[in-house]
Amino acid sequence: MPLNTKPFDIAEHLNTPEEIRGFLQEVAATGDESDFIHALNTAARAKGMTEVSKQAGVTRASLYKSLAEGGNPKFSTISKVTKALGCKLAVV
Repeated sequence: MPLNTKPFDIAEHLNTPEEIRGFLQEVAATGDESDFIHALNTAARAKGMTEVSKQAGVTRASLYKSLAEGGNPKFSTISKVTKALGCKLAVV
């Protein structure tokens, strides 16, 4: 009997602002730029792309395109999305 599985999506498990913040902190500490953009995509999906796009002041379509694999978002977009997720960028 075959085992039925589905792909794991961390966005389904990021339920609180603290979990989102911790996830982004971990990726920022251990990943590269493309990993962080992918993490922003995951976090935005967890919170809701429509909500994040409204708070960031960008269109939903633009947000999807910017954070998609191979996307090349402007720093201003990354900053706005990070703020919409309840976080801030910092240099330490």
